[in-house]
Amino acid sequence: MRSIFPILFAFIFLVSCNEYQKVLKNEDVKAKYDLAQKYYEAEDYKRAKRLFEQIAPKYVGRPQGERVMFFFADSYFKTEDYYLSGYQFERFIKSYPRSDKIQEASFLGAKSYYKLSPAYSLDQTDTDKALAKLQTFINTYPESEYFEEANAMAKELTAKKQKKQLEIAKQFNKLGEFNYPILVSAITALDNFISDNPGSIYREEALYYRIEASTNLALNSVDTRKKERLEDAETSYNNLMRYFPETKFKKKADNLSEKIQKELAEYAGSK
Repeated sequence: MRSIFPILFAFIFLVSCNEYQKVLKNEDVKAKYDLAQKYYEAEDYKRAKRLFEQIAPKYVGRPQGERVMFFFADSYFKTEDYYLSGYQFERFIKSYPRSDKIQEASFLGAKSYYKLSPAYSLDQTDTDKALAKLQTFINTYPESEYFEEANAMAKELTAKKQKKQLEIAKQFNKLGEFNYPILVSAITALDNFISDNPGSIYREEALYYRIEASTNLALNSVDTRKKERLEDAETSYNNLMRYFPETKFKKKADNLSEKIQKELAEYAGSK
């Protein structure tokens, strides 16, 4: 019996391949539609996609057109061809705005762009597009079964964009170690991040680097600007302690605060 199963499987596979190749080359649209649906239901999305691709233009304006276009887009999604699934779901939404599948198509279209979102260090065009589509979905379908997943994806992508913004500010801060005027850009970038992202998971980190950048700038400033900048650094420290009294950066922040207070004490003693 063990020797029969491999032979039987090979036979079925060959028959299936022969049927697929035969229908693929055939001009019979109905035969292609039936086989494409058969493959789709069997989760053989690669072959289903090829057949749907051939027949989709033939079904435009016909009753089966909606079904064909959705399955075609979903076949791209299931085979992880996210650029084309995103594009095809957009076409489906425009072509069939009243479809029963419109909610699912909107979600999968947004998820396609979510899947295309690259590492935070790379260009975030696809991330922006995914966020826009996810937000539209969230606003349009608040009762959807996909709402929680869409919301989680949107939060993840938002955090990714915030991380990129913070890393740029941190790069300015690092460069400022060798070129102090660049610290002004670091402080501006960190201020923008803090004001633009009040609920960010990176807020604590941004507040700490604000202390580091402002302290280093103050300590290396000309006398006419030094006291003002030391006081600004002191305010940065107080902000971190106010919002994150148990901060993981406490030891480093306290060390910077000691330097700030030592320098400010000299100004107090000179009065």
